[in-house]
Amino acid sequence: MEQKLMKHINLLMERYPVLESCKNDIIAAFDLLDDVYSKERKMLICGNGGSAADAEHVVGELMKGFRYSRKLLSTEVDNLQKIDTEMGKVLAENLQSALPAIALDGHPALSTAYMNDCEPLLCFAQQVNGLGRQGDVLFGISTSGTSKNVLYAAVTAKSKGMKVVGLTGAKDSKLSALADICIKVPETETYMVQELHLPVYHCLCLMLEEKFFG
Repeated sequence: MEQKLMKHINLLMERYPVLESCKNDIIAAFDLLDDVYSKERKMLICGNGGSAADAEHVVGELMKGFRYSRKLLSTEVDNLQKIDTEMGKVLAENLQSALPAIALDGHPALSTAYMNDCEPLLCFAQQVNGLGRQGDVLFGISTSGTSKNVLYAAVTAKSKGMKVVGLTGAKDSKLSALADICIKVPETETYMVQELHLPVYHCLCLMLEEKFFG
């Protein structure tokens, strides 16, 4: 990994020494996500409750500027202004480059329709089936690693040739077994696991932003 990116890992370890046990998995997860985005693929991300909020949080950091302003490329600016000079100028001054990410908890009409008509635990899997493509990644967040709707989504993702990254607590779990890489933070109490999930995914988002927009 480039030294300029390792500074984020080093700062994370300095601020949260307890995460030293999953340092290598965090680096491996970054390498996987770097490969996905380098190939212009996308992330699908899911979780329940607080982990659903974390999924939305990750999307917010990837789909707009986090620490950088992420100005559009000159070719993108030109294309906007060729279509409409006035609106193109506004768009060019305000749009930001993004790393494509979709939180699967954020589609209530689809989810409630599917849960009502079909099998409720497959609501994430259905979206992976419809949105996922080979080369994409599913980021599954589950403090226990046993959330069935996340597990069904992971199986569906693997069947489509997607990679799976898990973010869980300390215990070995079905999700850690299914995932290509699983970051298991060293806590088991739900709220304590969630308290460590945030700095982990912030670090990943910081590194991705610096790699692609720094």
